[in-house]
Amino acid sequence: MFDFVRKHTRVMQFLLFLLIFPSFVLFGLEGYNSFREGGATVATVDGQDITQGDWDAAHRSQVERMRSSMPNVDVKLFDTPEAKYSTLERLVRDRLLQVAASQLRLGASDSRLAAELQQNPTIAALRRADGTLDMDRYRQLLATQGMSPESFEAQVRADLAARQVMSGVGVTSFSSVALADVTLNAFYEQRQVQVARFAPGNYLSQINPTEAELETYYKANADKFQSAERADIEYVVLNLSAVQKDIVVPEAELKTYFEQNAARLAGLEERRASHILINADKAAPAAERDAARTKAQALLVDVQKSPAQFAELARKNSQDTGSAAKGGDLDFFGRGAMVKSFEEAAFALKKGEISGLVETEFGFHIIRLTDIKQPEQKSFESQRAKLEQEVRTQLAQRKFAEAAEQFTNLVYEQSDGLKPAAERLKLDVQYASNLAREPVAGNIAANNPKLLAAVFSQDSIEKKRNTEAVELAPNVLAAARITRYSPARTLPLDEVKARVREQVVLQQANDRTRAEGASKLAEWKASPDAAKLSAAIVISREAKQAQPNVLVEAALRASTQALPSWVGVDLGASGYAVVKVEKVIPRDAANAAGLARERDQYAQWWASAEGLAYYKLLKEKFKAEIKIARL
Repeated sequence: MFDFVRKHTRVMQFLLFLLIFPSFVLFGLEGYNSFREGGATVATVDGQDITQGDWDAAHRSQVERMRSSMPNVDVKLFDTPEAKYSTLERLVRDRLLQVAASQLRLGASDSRLAAELQQNPTIAALRRADGTLDMDRYRQLLATQGMSPESFEAQVRADLAARQVMSGVGVTSFSSVALADVTLNAFYEQRQVQVARFAPGNYLSQINPTEAELETYYKANADKFQSAERADIEYVVLNLSAVQKDIVVPEAELKTYFEQNAARLAGLEERRASHILINADKAAPAAERDAARTKAQALLVDVQKSPAQFAELARKNSQDTGSAAKGGDLDFFGRGAMVKSFEEAAFALKKGEISGLVETEFGFHIIRLTDIKQPEQKSFESQRAKLEQEVRTQLAQRKFAEAAEQFTNLVYEQSDGLKPAAERLKLDVQYASNLAREPVAGNIAANNPKLLAAVFSQDSIEKKRNTEAVELAPNVLAAARITRYSPARTLPLDEVKARVREQVVLQQANDRTRAEGASKLAEWKASPDAAKLSAAIVISREAKQAQPNVLVEAALRASTQALPSWVGVDLGASGYAVVKVEKVIPRDAANAAGLARERDQYAQWWASAEGLAYYKLLKEKFKAEIKIARL
């Protein structure tokens, strides 16, 4: 067979050409285009396709977010048809909100964008002492996520617009006039009152409880004078540091590792470019995009005629607010930092060259490559310490599983002490005293909730045996044993007499305060002119005038059929108050008219063509024109 092929090479070439070429013509071009465009279309939202590539990228991003928030989670849980399909549904929903925001002409101003970014704690941490943003660290942070400042800020703008679509429904509601009046009157109604306060502190010095009163209170409230159970323990911790301290990395293995990772250690090529941007949103009408393209094309002609004027033209014409003032300069960036078409154009240029028009989702760019930073190859000696630490950590991770099994077996089989396990694995026996069931600040391992739960288990307390090996964190195991245990008990009166006396004095002062307040309330009701009250104040639920909530509520709930109205208010530990309600001030007519006008305008807007269109968009369009491929 092979002899025949060798002897008739030309014939075989011709036959293969006849077989392969038609297949390429019929299927290859389509497959190539599918590959170039990100794969097959899996969903369509308002005429915009979501490709298999978009779906895969979104799912990878979702898995990475879950893994960063839950480091111990098994990523295989997300590798299911159900998990992947939920990602597609989220992608469809996000695209749908983008369509709605575009059709409703919703967006975010520069000031709104700046306010949103200032609220981001990660970005806020990049600010210098003088309050300015460290742009280099800002770009580096975004580059690690595969974004440039421009793409990140565009994404934030899109998110803000999507929030406006959702809030247009989520934070609005309809209510009847009667219901609105009841609610608003309760909140805005005001009452003019006078107040007299009686504080327990005024009576503390007058109270001297007897021994019998102290003993009676102690017996009735014994649960307030309990000491929690306590334990002293010894414990050992097995972690990567303990495993790797005895690991010696052979020189040959270290050099091999250096050669295998030379490219990573050297870093990646970076490029510096300037650009002129003419904005044209991808979802904008065709006429608008054509106008932007024409303007960009005219600028390209000017740039090609006078390349030296690029920076000046960028300052005058670029619509990228972040770089225009700097002559379009974008500083250095690596692969993955810019959107794909921009990156491909920038990395295809030679230093000093100017691109043609480059179209992205933001509009039309003219790019000039100003510098190239080649990765610097670092020497073995300069990287030795870092390489050795990496290799030792990798070897320790491989060895940890074996050490963990030994550790688990030893603390279980020789449960009367931790010394055998410590000696075998060269670990230190550590000690902690006066521990309770609840963790407190201090030693991290001894106060770990998982270890404390094992320490205070019934078996550990009764038999004083080792706990089982407890996983405190990834690659961290610990075991402990109680050396001394003190159960919970009621403290004797002699130990807590000062606390008992303090609580009795406070209780009796509160009782005397309430009695005095109730007496004055009855007296002043009968003889209002004898009342000693504060100056009149006007309070409401909106303006409480520094009064306690319970006092404000009592005053506003008091009957006003006959004025003045008197109310006694128990303020708890703060004492007692007598309130005289003198006058009711209803929500003023101007405010009521204003609110009614706003309510009418709101109802009219929903009845208008714009309101009806918005309602139709929410109710119908969000459910229409969505096609998800059969998977």
